[in-house]
Amino acid sequence: MDLQKEFWIKNMVCSRCLKVIKQELEELGIIVLSLELGKLLVEASNKTDRNITENVTKVLHSNGFEIVQSEEDMLVEKMKIILIELLTELPLHLKVNTSKHLSLTLHKDYKILSKLFSKNENTTIEKYFIKLKIEKVKEFIQLKQYSFSDIAYMLDYSSINHLSRQFKEIVGMSMTDYKNSEDWKRNFYDEII
Repeated sequence: MDLQKEFWIKNMVCSRCLKVIKQELEELGIIVLSLELGKLLVEASNKTDRNITENVTKVLHSNGFEIVQSEEDMLVEKMKIILIELLTELPLHLKVNTSKHLSLTLHKDYKILSKLFSKNENTTIEKYFIKLKIEKVKEFIQLKQYSFSDIAYMLDYSSINHLSRQFKEIVGMSMTDYKNSEDWKRNFYDEII
């Protein structure tokens, strides 16, 4: 009998590891029915529920991920994924503000989402999203393809001054100093909090 099991994965917020995880699970005889950021659906013949969970847990842990244990954690991971996905389609021009976007996408009141995120991550959704955007700024600076004005436009900042202030506050140096230093330290999205 084929047993299907769904897992929500904490800190899986970039697509690089999807291929590796799929390959490692299939080597253990577990068929990956779907794998997307933060969510895994598997099927296995002749394996118990416990055996599947142990194998999935082992593969995830060896790749720096863990299984989400509660609905609250699952909701927080969904919020992170939604915010990260916003930064994949640039220029970023939200038709509604971020809070409204999260509420509409997750069908929950923003106050509930905000309290839950703050409680679980010890930061606000807004501060988390700003940090994500600043990591994107660092990436653009390293690519050396865009001016600071272009970067501000692509990330939907009201002005280059607004972006500059946030960048300096988060990184501790100006964008120009960061660009000139070439000692570029970036964080992976799953390490941002």
